[in-house]
Amino acid sequence: MSPIKILLVDDEELIIRLLSMSLQSDGYQTVSAFSGEKGLEVFKAEAPDIVITDIKMPGMDGLTLLKKIKEIDPDREVIIVTGHGDVDSTIMALQYGASDFINKPVRDAALAIAIERAKSKIAIRKKLEEYTINLEKKIAEATEEIRRKSDFQRLLIRSSNDAIVAFDSEWKVVVYNPEAARLFGEAAKDVLNKLTIDELYTTKIATVFKKQVALETDQRNYPWKEQVIHTKDGRQIPVRYASNVLFENNEFVGTVNFFQDLTEIKRLEAELVRSERMAAVGQTVSGLAHYVKNILIGLKGGSYIVDVGLQRNNTEKLRSGWETIKRNIKRIGDLTQDLLTYSKQREPELENCSPHDIIHELLELLREFAESKNISISMEADNSIGWIKADPKTIHHSLLNIINNAIDACIEDENISKQHEVKIRTFVDQDHMICFEVADNGCGMDEETRNKLFTPMFSSKGGKGTGLGLLVTEKLIEEHKGFIEIETSPGAGSLFRVRLPYEKPDEVGGMEQGA
Repeated sequence: MSPIKILLVDDEELIIRLLSMSLQSDGYQTVSAFSGEKGLEVFKAEAPDIVITDIKMPGMDGLTLLKKIKEIDPDREVIIVTGHGDVDSTIMALQYGASDFINKPVRDAALAIAIERAKSKIAIRKKLEEYTINLEKKIAEATEEIRRKSDFQRLLIRSSNDAIVAFDSEWKVVVYNPEAARLFGEAAKDVLNKLTIDELYTTKIATVFKKQVALETDQRNYPWKEQVIHTKDGRQIPVRYASNVLFENNEFVGTVNFFQDLTEIKRLEAELVRSERMAAVGQTVSGLAHYVKNILIGLKGGSYIVDVGLQRNNTEKLRSGWETIKRNIKRIGDLTQDLLTYSKQREPELENCSPHDIIHELLELLREFAESKNISISMEADNSIGWIKADPKTIHHSLLNIINNAIDACIEDENISKQHEVKIRTFVDQDHMICFEVADNGCGMDEETRNKLFTPMFSSKGGKGTGLGLLVTEKLIEEHKGFIEIETSPGAGSLFRVRLPYEKPDEVGGMEQGA
């Protein structure tokens, strides 16, 4: 670090020589001038750190030199040397910016103190300058980072595949990216800071987002939901949408909406469904050919036995052959009905009905056959369930198929020591859906069989089933906005649970509401 350079200005050469020797012995570098005019020249040439000047000099005095130095460099430290009693000049020097003053004769201690004060001011100024430079640099870096992030976010918003629309606290559009312009059919120049949420959206979608704000007092992210939006140019677009509601100090400041156009996804899903249906049709046709072939073999066998009975006038043969023919005719009827039900898209025909009456009817229909096979069949009804609004045909068809399967599972069970039973139970679950459970203690199913239950033309009954029964059952239940659950274990039996929406019946005068 270079030593501090001090300029000494005085018209008395001896004083300058003495001061110079003293300061140099303290480690300072000195330069000298014997007049104000010469002092100004040396100042300009040497750029000293500190100037010590006598106030009384012929020609340019110390005050004038002080003023000119301050005009050149306001931050330069100037120490004024004054005589005793020259208070007015001292005050004026301080007003002109002198950093300190000392009286003649100059004592080493007073000079050292004045120089240390000047050095302290220089050091503080230098630190302040460095701090200012660093602060300016940090501000410049922070500003650049903010600009970079802002540019990145702007680019991200503009290039997003999602439509992004943001509103301020007055519900004015403040962000509206190109995908939003495509989705809503409005140019950004006609929307930004011009339209409100009610002017951009249809009433239905605007109400959704306004309700979100009305229900909250702090920041909240709403999850994705699906919706078909109706644009003002008449298009209907399936979308997924989400939103962020923004608050500051519990005050609403804005909301951001995100939309994903599902048009292409829905088209691909429809194509996939069509492809799967075509594959299922191919698989079904293959299975049908085999099943119809078995029926034809059964019909031929039955007709052959009938022919033999006619030729021999054997009533027993005639009866046996006719029973075989009837069984195969029934199989044709069941197959035809299942095919019609499976192939036809059907909306549930909702009406007031009593599910317990339907189950009682099924029990009367099946009890005699079940008891003939030593299978007990019973019902545990939830008496809180009275009349409901549902499709009775769906309930009847589905439960008939499931109960028949439960009876068959008991018949096919190799454990003859069991007292086989089928139990039907009704209840309302925690999701407020009406449940129909059909449980049996028959042969049960392994995991492989369980996974194939809803495969077209698959039957766990060998040649006895059409392979469409449970497929039709599942279709009817799904059309009714319900679903089917299965619990099963080999040798322990199975439980089929049908869950349907529980809707109260329409009010009809005089209608009995009991179970």
